[in-house]
Amino acid sequence: MRFIGLIPARYGSSRFPGKPLALLGGKPVVQRVYEQASKVLDDVYVATDDQRIYEAVVSFGGKAVMTSTAHKSGTDRIEEAYQTINQPFDVIVNIQGDEPFVSQSQLTTICQAFEDDDTQIATLGISFKDMASVENPNSPKIVIDNQGFALYFSRSIIPFVRGIESSEWLQHYPFLKHIGLYAYRSNVLTEITALPQSSLEKVESLEQLRWLQNGYHIKVGITHTETIGIDTPEDLEKAETFLKTRFRE
Repeated sequence: MRFIGLIPARYGSSRFPGKPLALLGGKPVVQRVYEQASKVLDDVYVATDDQRIYEAVVSFGGKAVMTSTAHKSGTDRIEEAYQTINQPFDVIVNIQGDEPFVSQSQLTTICQAFEDDDTQIATLGISFKDMASVENPNSPKIVIDNQGFALYFSRSIIPFVRGIESSEWLQHYPFLKHIGLYAYRSNVLTEITALPQSSLEKVESLEQLRWLQNGYHIKVGITHTETIGIDTPEDLEKAETFLKTRFRE
């Protein structure tokens, strides 16, 4: 199978404008994402709506493609990018442009999910380490079936552990945190970007619920690697510390 990595990268961000070009260890954040993805995938492109990002990618020797400024989601952006690139790949991997520490093991795990012919979409989950994190609505939870396919994603705590104090729930059920790395069979990506928003997606504000609600099979690979995403300038400072003390390229 042939895998292409597409990295959606916008300049505009309410909490951190221009973050793809922010320097991390002397390199733009988007360059670090690109270099990590290139270690595993057959080909990699940055999909952007901003000329500054496009030029930065080309300047470090990467590949980039310009996309519309009107997209409402990264998924829509990578679909346009894939059609523009116009080369045949079996699977498109969507790597967030603010994840400079995406690991080779994570990318390998998500690619291996497609060894199962029933996998149409793949994503990752990691075990929660404490109940405070489980209770955080900004950390979506996943419930999976016995074959590793997603049953549901929620910002609420799922499942509910009946008859047990919530402080002890982690001792009774392996709550799973969603890691926002996605991959899609190429024909499926085209199909899901044509779908209207679903009722579950609207109430939870989770795009993957649109796909589940329309009957698509989402395989959940398990990772044991936690990464640091960059949403704010404060996150960038934490990432600098992580890069210097813990990260091994």
